[in-house]
Amino acid sequence: MSRSVRPTVVLVHGAFADASSYARVIPELTAVGLEVVAPAVPNRSLVDDAAYIASVIRAIDGPVILVGHSYGGAVITLAGTEDNVRALVYLAGYALEEGESLGELQGRFPDSGLADALVYTPFSVAGSDETGTDVSVEVGKFHALFAADVDPELAAVLAVSQRPLAARAFSEAATVAAWKSKPSWGLVATSDRTINPDVERFGYGRAGMTTVEVDSSHLVMLAQPKAVAELIQDAVRSTAH
Repeated sequence: MSRSVRPTVVLVHGAFADASSYARVIPELTAVGLEVVAPAVPNRSLVDDAAYIASVIRAIDGPVILVGHSYGGAVITLAGTEDNVRALVYLAGYALEEGESLGELQGRFPDSGLADALVYTPFSVAGSDETGTDVSVEVGKFHALFAADVDPELAAVLAVSQRPLAARAFSEAATVAAWKSKPSWGLVATSDRTINPDVERFGYGRAGMTTVEVDSSHLVMLAQPKAVAELIQDAVRSTAH
Protein backbone atom coordinates (compact mmCIF):
# COMPACT_ATOMS: atom_id res chain seq x y z
CA MET A 1 0.00 0.00 0.00
CA SER A 2 1.39 3.40 -0.97
CA ARG A 3 2.05 5.93 1.72
CA SER A 4 -0.42 8.80 2.08
CA VAL A 5 0.76 12.12 0.67
CA ARG A 6 -1.65 14.17 2.77
CA PRO A 7 0.32 17.25 3.81
CA THR A 8 1.43 18.37 7.24
CA VAL A 9 0.42 21.91 8.11
CA VAL A 10 3.23 23.89 9.74
CA LEU A 11 1.94 26.93 11.65
CA VAL A 12 4.48 29.72 12.15
CA HIS A 13 3.59 32.38 14.73
CA GLY A 14 4.62 36.01 14.61
CA ALA A 15 6.09 38.66 16.86
CA PHE A 16 4.58 39.42 20.27
CA ALA A 17 2.96 35.96 20.28
CA ASP A 18 3.78 32.27 20.42
CA ALA A 19 2.40 29.04 18.98
CA SER A 20 -0.58 29.18 21.34
CA SER A 21 -1.96 31.89 19.06
CA TYR A 22 -3.09 28.97 16.88
CA ALA A 23 -4.98 27.30 19.74
CA ARG A 24 -8.39 27.69 18.07
CA VAL A 25 -7.20 26.82 14.55
CA ILE A 26 -5.38 23.59 15.39
CA PRO A 27 -8.57 21.71 16.46
CA GLU A 28 -10.27 22.81 13.23
CA LEU A 29 -7.44 21.29 11.20
CA THR A 30 -6.99 18.08 13.17
CA ALA A 31 -10.76 17.50 13.05
CA VAL A 32 -10.50 17.03 9.27
CA GLY A 33 -7.54 14.68 9.60
CA LEU A 34 -4.65 17.03 8.97
CA GLU A 35 -1.33 16.63 10.76
CA VAL A 36 -0.19 19.88 12.39
CA VAL A 37 3.14 21.15 13.69
CA ALA A 38 3.29 24.52 15.49
CA PRO A 39 6.93 25.25 16.34
CA ALA A 40 8.27 27.97 18.62
CA VAL A 41 9.99 30.65 16.54
CA PRO A 42 13.02 32.17 18.31
CA ASN A 43 12.13 35.70 17.10
CA ARG A 44 15.81 36.67 17.15
CA SER A 45 16.67 37.27 13.48
CA LEU A 46 14.72 36.95 10.24
CA VAL A 47 17.41 34.89 8.52
CA ASP A 48 18.12 32.72 11.56
CA ASP A 49 14.45 32.22 12.36
CA ALA A 50 13.81 31.15 8.78
CA ALA A 51 16.74 28.73 8.94
CA TYR A 52 15.28 27.18 12.09
CA ILE A 53 11.81 26.78 10.54
CA ALA A 54 13.45 25.31 7.42
CA SER A 55 15.09 22.68 9.64
CA VAL A 56 11.67 21.83 11.11
CA ILE A 57 10.26 21.45 7.60
CA ARG A 58 13.11 19.20 6.47
CA ALA A 59 12.44 16.87 9.39
CA ILE A 60 8.88 16.26 8.14
CA ASP A 61 8.45 13.21 5.92
CA GLY A 62 6.11 14.36 3.19
CA PRO A 63 4.58 17.53 1.77
CA VAL A 64 4.07 20.66 3.86
CA ILE A 65 1.59 23.52 3.75
CA LEU A 66 3.45 26.41 5.40
CA VAL A 67 1.40 29.03 7.24
CA GLY A 68 2.76 32.30 8.65
CA HIS A 69 1.08 34.99 10.76
CA SER A 70 2.38 38.57 10.82
CA TYR A 71 6.20 38.43 11.16
CA GLY A 72 5.78 34.70 10.53
CA GLY A 73 4.84 35.67 6.98
CA ALA A 74 8.32 37.09 6.51
CA VAL A 75 9.78 33.89 7.99
CA ILE A 76 7.88 31.61 5.59
CA THR A 77 8.90 33.83 2.68
CA LEU A 78 12.44 32.54 3.26
CA ALA A 79 11.79 29.08 4.71
CA GLY A 80 9.18 28.24 2.08
CA THR A 81 11.81 27.40 -0.53
CA GLU A 82 12.32 23.98 1.06
CA ASP A 83 11.62 21.24 -1.48
CA ASN A 84 8.69 19.65 0.33
CA VAL A 85 6.74 22.90 0.79
CA ARG A 86 3.74 22.75 -1.51
CA ALA A 87 2.04 26.05 -0.66
CA LEU A 88 2.28 29.16 1.48
CA VAL A 89 -0.54 30.75 3.48
CA TYR A 90 -0.13 34.28 4.86
CA LEU A 91 -2.31 35.46 7.75
CA ALA A 92 -2.23 39.25 8.24
CA GLY A 93 1.38 38.84 7.22
CA TYR A 94 4.40 40.36 5.54
CA ALA A 95 5.05 38.99 2.05
CA LEU A 96 8.51 40.38 1.42
CA GLU A 97 10.26 40.75 -1.91
CA GLU A 98 13.79 39.42 -2.20
CA GLY A 99 16.15 42.07 -0.82
CA GLU A 100 13.38 43.83 1.14
CA SER A 101 13.11 44.22 4.91
CA LEU A 102 10.08 44.45 7.18
CA GLY A 103 10.86 48.09 7.81
CA GLU A 104 11.06 48.87 4.09
CA LEU A 105 7.76 47.20 3.24
CA GLN A 106 5.97 48.77 6.18
CA GLY A 107 7.51 52.16 5.41
CA ARG A 108 5.65 52.35 2.10
CA PHE A 109 2.37 52.92 3.97
CA PRO A 110 0.98 55.05 6.82
CA ASP A 111 1.73 53.61 10.25
CA SER A 112 -0.95 51.50 11.92
CA GLY A 113 -0.42 53.05 15.34
CA LEU A 114 1.75 50.21 16.57
CA ALA A 115 4.92 52.28 16.60
CA ASP A 116 3.66 54.45 19.45
CA ALA A 117 2.95 51.36 21.57
CA LEU A 118 6.30 49.59 21.22
CA VAL A 119 8.58 48.97 24.20
CA TYR A 120 12.34 48.50 23.71
CA THR A 121 14.22 46.37 26.24
CA PRO A 122 17.95 45.51 26.10
CA PHE A 123 19.06 41.90 26.41
CA SER A 124 22.45 40.20 26.70
CA VAL A 125 23.75 38.34 23.68
CA ALA A 126 25.33 35.02 24.67
CA GLY A 127 29.06 34.84 23.97
CA SER A 128 29.28 38.51 23.05
CA ASP A 129 29.80 41.89 24.66
CA GLU A 130 27.05 43.28 22.46
CA THR A 131 23.56 44.06 23.69
CA GLY A 132 20.49 43.26 21.67
CA THR A 133 17.12 45.00 21.82
CA ASP A 134 13.83 43.23 22.34
CA VAL A 135 10.68 44.84 20.95
CA SER A 136 7.29 44.20 22.52
CA VAL A 137 3.88 45.87 22.76
CA GLU A 138 2.99 47.98 25.77
CA VAL A 139 0.81 45.73 27.94
CA GLY A 140 -1.92 48.31 28.43
CA LYS A 141 -2.30 48.85 24.67
CA PHE A 142 -2.05 45.20 23.59
CA HIS A 143 -5.76 44.40 23.59
CA ALA A 144 -6.84 47.38 21.50
CA LEU A 145 -4.00 47.16 18.98
CA PHE A 146 -3.42 43.45 18.65
CA ALA A 147 -6.55 41.58 19.70
CA ALA A 148 -9.52 43.93 19.94
CA ASP A 149 -12.07 41.22 19.10
CA VAL A 150 -10.50 38.54 21.33
CA ASP A 151 -11.95 37.84 24.79
CA PRO A 152 -10.51 40.52 27.11
CA GLU A 153 -9.43 37.99 29.75
CA LEU A 154 -7.51 36.00 27.17
CA ALA A 155 -6.04 39.16 25.65
CA ALA A 156 -4.81 40.17 29.12
CA VAL A 157 -2.93 36.86 29.40
CA LEU A 158 -1.48 37.25 25.91
CA ALA A 159 -0.33 40.77 26.73
CA VAL A 160 1.90 39.63 29.60
CA SER A 161 3.15 36.46 27.88
CA GLN A 162 4.43 38.05 24.67
CA ARG A 163 7.37 36.56 22.81
CA PRO A 164 9.31 39.72 21.85
CA LEU A 165 10.98 40.24 18.50
CA ALA A 166 14.63 41.30 18.38
CA ALA A 167 14.91 44.70 16.72
CA ARG A 168 17.46 43.44 14.19
CA ALA A 169 14.73 41.39 12.51
CA PHE A 170 13.03 44.57 11.29
CA SER A 171 16.02 45.63 9.19
CA GLU A 172 17.24 42.29 7.80
CA ALA A 173 16.58 41.84 4.10
CA ALA A 174 14.85 38.75 2.75
CA THR A 175 17.37 36.56 0.97
CA VAL A 176 14.73 34.91 -1.21
CA ALA A 177 10.99 35.12 -1.88
CA ALA A 178 9.40 31.68 -1.83
CA TRP A 179 6.08 32.97 -3.21
CA LYS A 180 7.79 33.33 -6.57
CA SER A 181 7.99 29.56 -6.89
CA LYS A 182 5.18 28.27 -4.63
CA PRO A 183 1.40 28.79 -4.88
CA SER A 184 0.32 31.21 -2.17
CA TRP A 185 -2.79 32.35 -0.33
CA GLY A 186 -3.20 35.50 1.74
CA LEU A 187 -5.66 36.69 4.37
CA VAL A 188 -6.14 40.41 4.98
CA ALA A 189 -7.40 41.32 8.46
CA THR A 190 -9.43 44.40 7.54
CA SER A 191 -9.65 45.76 11.12
CA ASP A 192 -5.94 45.22 11.78
CA ARG A 193 -4.37 47.92 13.95
CA THR A 194 -0.96 46.22 14.20
CA ILE A 195 -0.14 46.03 10.49
CA ASN A 196 -1.83 48.45 8.10
CA PRO A 197 -4.13 46.19 6.03
CA ASP A 198 -2.79 47.91 2.90
CA VAL A 199 0.65 46.46 3.71
CA GLU A 200 -0.93 43.03 3.58
CA ARG A 201 -2.88 43.79 0.39
CA PHE A 202 0.20 45.19 -1.36
CA GLY A 203 2.39 42.20 -0.54
CA TYR A 204 -0.26 39.69 -1.54
CA GLY A 205 -1.11 41.53 -4.75
CA ARG A 206 2.53 41.81 -5.75
CA ALA A 207 2.87 38.07 -5.28
CA GLY A 208 -0.29 37.27 -7.25
CA MET A 209 -1.80 35.40 -4.31
CA THR A 210 -5.32 34.10 -3.94
CA THR A 211 -6.56 36.59 -1.34
CA VAL A 212 -9.47 36.79 1.08
CA GLU A 213 -10.47 39.65 3.39
CA VAL A 214 -11.83 38.98 6.88
CA ASP A 215 -13.19 41.54 9.35
CA SER A 216 -10.79 40.84 12.18
CA SER A 217 -8.12 42.24 14.45
CA HIS A 218 -4.51 41.31 13.85
CA LEU A 219 -4.84 38.12 15.89
CA VAL A 220 -7.16 36.59 13.31
CA MET A 221 -6.41 32.98 14.30
CA LEU A 222 -8.09 33.49 17.67
CA ALA A 223 -10.74 35.92 16.45
CA GLN A 224 -11.81 34.08 13.28
CA PRO A 225 -10.44 30.52 13.48
CA LYS A 226 -12.93 28.97 11.08
CA ALA A 227 -12.09 31.46 8.33
CA VAL A 228 -8.39 30.79 8.86
CA ALA A 229 -8.85 27.02 8.85
CA GLU A 230 -10.93 27.21 5.67
CA LEU A 231 -8.23 29.18 3.85
CA ILE A 232 -5.61 26.63 4.91
CA GLN A 233 -7.85 23.82 3.72
CA ASP A 234 -8.26 25.64 0.38
CA ALA A 235 -4.48 25.50 0.02
CA VAL A 236 -4.46 21.82 0.96
CA ARG A 237 -7.17 20.97 -1.59
CA SER A 238 -5.59 23.02 -4.36
CA THR A 239 -2.22 21.31 -4.01
CA ALA A 240 -3.50 17.73 -3.61
CA HIS A 241 -2.13 15.23 -6.10
